[in-house]
Amino acid sequence: MMKKGSILVVDDNKNVLSALQIFLNGYFERVFLLSNPGMLHTAIRENNPDVILLDMNYSSGINTGNEGLFWLSEIKKMNPDLPVVVFTAYADIELAVKALKAGACDFVVKPWDNAKLLATLQSALMLRLSKNEIKKLKEKQDVLNSELGKSNEICRGKSKVMQDLLSVIRKVALTDANVLITGENGTGKEVIARNIHMLSRRKNETLVRVDMGAITESLFESELFGHIKGSFTDAKTDRAGKFEAADKGTLFLDEIGNLSYTLQAKLLVVLQSRQIVRVGSNISMPVDIRLISATNKDLFKSVRNGEFREDLLYRINTIQIEVPSLRERKEDISSLADFFLEKFAKKYNKQGMSLSDSATAKLESYSWPGNVRELEHTIEKAVILSDKPELQADDFFMRPVENRTSIIEAITLDEMEKLLIEKALKKYDKNISAIASELGITRPTLYSKLKKYGLS
Repeated sequence: MMKKGSILVVDDNKNVLSALQIFLNGYFERVFLLSNPGMLHTAIRENNPDVILLDMNYSSGINTGNEGLFWLSEIKKMNPDLPVVVFTAYADIELAVKALKAGACDFVVKPWDNAKLLATLQSALMLRLSKNEIKKLKEKQDVLNSELGKSNEICRGKSKVMQDLLSVIRKVALTDANVLITGENGTGKEVIARNIHMLSRRKNETLVRVDMGAITESLFESELFGHIKGSFTDAKTDRAGKFEAADKGTLFLDEIGNLSYTLQAKLLVVLQSRQIVRVGSNISMPVDIRLISATNKDLFKSVRNGEFREDLLYRINTIQIEVPSLRERKEDISSLADFFLEKFAKKYNKQGMSLSDSATAKLESYSWPGNVRELEHTIEKAVILSDKPELQADDFFMRPVENRTSIIEAITLDEMEKLLIEKALKKYDKNISAIASELGITRPTLYSKLKKYGLS
């Protein structure tokens, strides 16, 4: 059995400490012992345990448990999330209830049963590890939120179509309505999702993104709903799924149109009940999430073709937001270009760069089939390659879509591969299985290449 986590045992009986050290060393990576609770603060700071096993009585002849309750409160002052299992020599239910109300996660009665003690401590450890995982996600979210504040320009604009879109976003964000974001590749659907989250009452909680097209059928339930240890070969520990991680926050299901028909049914059940069951468990857990989905597909057409469940579509589509293509908001191209120029000039230590009038005119006259993402990559490439403080029109190379086949001999292997994938996407209406078969590659390889070329 793989050892995991650390435990601090606090008990004034040295025989108890010795016995527990021998027993727990077989299950925890580190076991710390403390006979004097007066050293608790120091022991916690120095050892940072994942779980504490705390005796309730220390003074000779006194068995009220008040000392244990005091030290329990001290631990909770230091770290409210640190799980504490209380240990008492008396089967006193009233004392156990007091300890649980004061923040203990469980209790064990002396003399203890090794199997029951271990099960209780490992349950407390799993609680700690799950909370740590969610905390890390929230910390990551804080970083993403700060970056979002810097990149909000992507979905701002003076064009009427963007002003109308932003008005809808502000209204929708204040509700918990399910939102479906649609639009072409590269239009900024994920940025829109993050803006909705940041304007919502859930903004201080986590936004969890799931790429539905990248999850294999065999791992779908584990990834979304979590699993318990031993539920399948690689389930070495309990693990929270994406729904659980997004509890009280927002769950963003990106590329939902790529989800197989079989998995759509499993997703629908959870969205209807707002209850999840980890793989290998039979315990239902309620989840409180705000759902946002995104796709570049016409899901109504997919419903007609029998590729997408109609009941799922209406479940995720309380409000639909269509993100306009960049060619529909040409008035915003110059401000977006300035934003990206500032971003990449700073990144590559070329501050002070600007766009000439001819460069701006060239950018505004292009059709941008790759939308905002293509504009961003075009600006970045120009910043990297240019040594001039002012970018000119000839610093930007955007190959016209209609001329791509006529210059086939001049393009690179990567560009050729991208063209073949684009052609297959159109031919098979983005049917991933058919495209992979046509190109002679696996689905995972295709997903990787779609991401590589900004076609996902």
